[in-house]
Amino acid sequence: MQKKRRAVFLDRDGTLNVDTGYAHTPEQWHWLPGVPEALARFRAQGWLLLVVSNQSGIARGFFDEAALHSLQAWVNTQLAPLNAEVDAWYHCPHLPEISGPCACRKPRAGMLVRAAREWDVDLQASWMIGDRPRDIMAGHAAGCRNVLLQAADAPHNDCALPASTCILPGLPEACEYILGLERNAIENDSRSGGRACPASLGERTPAP
Repeated sequence: MQKKRRAVFLDRDGTLNVDTGYAHTPEQWHWLPGVPEALARFRAQGWLLLVVSNQSGIARGFFDEAALHSLQAWVNTQLAPLNAEVDAWYHCPHLPEISGPCACRKPRAGMLVRAAREWDVDLQASWMIGDRPRDIMAGHAAGCRNVLLQAADAPHNDCALPASTCILPGLPEACEYILGLERNAIENDSRSGGRACPASLGERTPAP
């Protein structure tokens, strides 16, 4: 029986790119520092890259599905030289007060569950990375391990988040942490017993 795959589930705005509000054109896309390189490192180690994002701008009428798909294709052309393309993009176009309730809008786990089914992903061996509590709640509901991206000096809002949530300042740091865990597992480093998250709920790394 073929082994299931492992994935990094990624929020979009505020995780990959600067959250400018309802970005839907290349002109509105601004990479956060080190993100393309971090995606390339994940891909080089065999991780699937799956974006799962709430895109209520569609329900609000700010842009349509075609514009969103066009932007996603453009982003992958920017990542192609690094062999860092996103394997699949999933989005929730809904907003409950406009389009009614749905199972895909984070903090629900619908997008992750669908992606896991379509890509044969082992959710327990996978990670959810995002900058909002709803990202972490969705990852936890799906059975993933989770990293909340939050600056060390940002207000600490741990509303209903699992105690195991790891807090790191950006995707490059999350990449280093996750790949470090993987290296330790491969090396079976019994002396250290694995790497502890530099900051989890209840423990914050001071700002430099």
